Amino acid sequence: MKLLITGGAGFIGSNFIHHILGKYDDYEVICLDKLTYSGNKKNNESWSDDKRYTLVVGDICDQKLVDSLVKNVDAIVHFAAETHVDRSVLSAREFVMTNVIGTQTLLDSAKKYKKRFHHISTDEVFGELSPLESAFTEDTPYDPRSPYSASKAASDHLVRAYFHTHDLPITISNCTNNYGPYIYPEKLIPLTITNLLEGKKATVYGNGNQIRDWLHVSDHCAAIDLILHEGKIGETYGVGGDNQPTNLQIVQSIVALLGKSEEGSIEFVGDRPGHDFRYDINYSKINKELGWSPQMTLDQGLEQTVQWFKENESWWKPLKGSSYEKYMRDHMSDK
Repeated sequence: MKLLITGGAGFIGSNFIHHILGKYDDYEVICLDKLTYSGNKKNNESWSDDKRYTLVVGDICDQKLVDSLVKNVDAIVHFAAETHVDRSVLSAREFVMTNVIGTQTLLDSAKKYKKRFHHISTDEVFGELSPLESAFTEDTPYDPRSPYSASKAASDHLVRAYFHTHDLPITISNCTNNYGPYIYPEKLIPLTITNLLEGKKATVYGNGNQIRDWLHVSDHCAAIDLILHEGKIGETYGVGGDNQPTNLQIVQSIVALLGKSEEGSIEFVGDRPGHDFRYDINYSKINKELGWSPQMTLDQGLEQTVQWFKENESWWKPLKGSSYEKYMRDHMSDK
């Protein structure tokens, strides 16, 4: 099988490439990535000399380029997206272009060449949960609350529309918060780890009581693999991690793993506008239909992720350069 993996130089996409090429000897991968700030050729450098791997630097909004690639593959696995909520609060335009127009461009090519299409989405399209509400399911009404989640909701609707209108063979997965190797150091877990490794404080929005369900990226990749090969066409699958720590508890765990004291290691800052309180997604459907469940506990995953960042300073250190520091200063000045 030959796969077009969009956003394959990003965090989850590159982990999926590692998963696929490591598992299937006869599979080929075309990685289409624009190599924006969060795309990194180094994420897949271990496959750079493998004839099964091809990197194409380009934009998913480029219809001519997308057509030229889609016609030669068996399936598309669509990761490419702008994903950082904080950046979407500052400016939404890039999120609409990539997440909505980019998805539409890929769908048009998939329709033209009658290709299998799997779309990666998020549980944030469902809005937020109170502490006592049941977890999201595949049937939860959409209620996006940030420009990021609104753009992903729009892309989900487009994918379903192409299934109903054009009979395009699609599946969708809505996952919860991912973490693990190669995650760009602007998200909570890698930012906390790298700040502490640099002797800086870990920052926590508000009181840190926001709740997230965390999923190790290796478990997510296994779920996508199953859905791609065995999922029912036209269906959506929720992919969750089965744990519910607060953001503060996550930070406290990382502080402990790095052998530091909480006093002097944690700084509370003003909350993010429209900050959703809680996310959680029920994964019983994918468990029942495909036999998937998360294998990595949060304790195991955090320990592994901390160790990876400790051993790969040459990967993350350049990413926290002058442009990143400027973004953080500008962003935190709005709080």
